Amino acid sequence: MKQFLAVTIFAAFALPATAQEVRPCDELARVDAVAEPWADSTQTFAGNRVRLVVIDTLEPAAAAFHLVILSPPFDEVGGRQCMMVGSGNSLGFGGMTLVGMTSSYDPATGLTWGVPVKSYNANTGGFDDRVLKVTLNQSSGAVTAGF
Repeated sequence: MKQFLAVTIFAAFALPATAQEVRPCDELARVDAVAEPWADSTQTFAGNRVRLVVIDTLEPAAAAFHLVILSPPFDEVGGRQCMMVGSGNSLGFGGMTLVGMTSSYDPATGLTWGVPVKSYNANTGGFDDRVLKVTLNQSSGAVTAGF
């Protein structure tokens, strides 16, 4: 079983760099997983209606960082949708920070952020510094991500 898990994790890291995954929040999006220091790991936009949060799930160490996006549309009791962005197959990135992040707004596409991440490179066994581009359409709630 351990060999199967090791092969599965290695295969997931070998995915192409364009396999970024956007999914509804799951049990990984916990408040105790907010990356330290919190001041550098959370930021609000759009009059505090949108919040980005970097979470660190600790394991697997090479893919523990995910981006959580709390945003409109709101549900019937005023709660925001919760979406997570990772590298694929429910894995995250080797590192992520909101420090140095870029942001822009285009009425046609929505809010776009450039989030610095460390992406595992299966060829070198190390990490590459990359900028993850994430776009949120607040009207529809659609979130897209890629490099």
